[in-house]
Amino acid sequence: MEVTYSDPNDQLIADCRKGNRQAQFKLYKLYSKAMYNTALRIVADADEAADVLQEAFIDAFKRLDSFRQESTFGLWMKQIVVNKSLSVIRKRKFEIEPIDNADNIPEEEVYEDNATNFKVEQVKEAINQLADGYRVVLSLYLLEGYDHEEIAHILKISENTSRSQFLRAKRKLLEILAN
Repeated sequence: MEVTYSDPNDQLIADCRKGNRQAQFKLYKLYSKAMYNTALRIVADADEAADVLQEAFIDAFKRLDSFRQESTFGLWMKQIVVNKSLSVIRKRKFEIEPIDNADNIPEEEVYEDNATNFKVEQVKEAINQLADGYRVVLSLYLLEGYDHEEIAHILKISENTSRSQFLRAKRKLLEILAN
């Protein structure tokens, strides 16, 4: 039995499939800000994020017939944006540091510094200062909600490497914020 999800924008999507430009514009307006922010968190460049957004929507509208509604349109669109963003990053040839001894990495580290309060802009700026590999894994895990298994699949790395990159990214982020 095939699972389909009820999307409040089903009629809008149906109209888009028929080539209705107004429906496409409405769908774009509904999702563009969230998708832009997703791209921006991954590529860390406003112009590149805008390019990713444009390419992702063009691709989505071209492939709308392949959208089988097994998820919501937003989730499907987010996958396209993440993949396009990662393509931009790959063109930069970012490096994910492989780990030799993955068993020695603690699952979770706790940082307790109640005196430290950071403003959103400080955190955004610090995330943008991270190396591409760190920023991508941190963004996918913390901000986009992917788990390490999904990140490993997306980036074609091991789950342990994803965990390692995430922990190193957190350490580096805290180091940047402390300075």
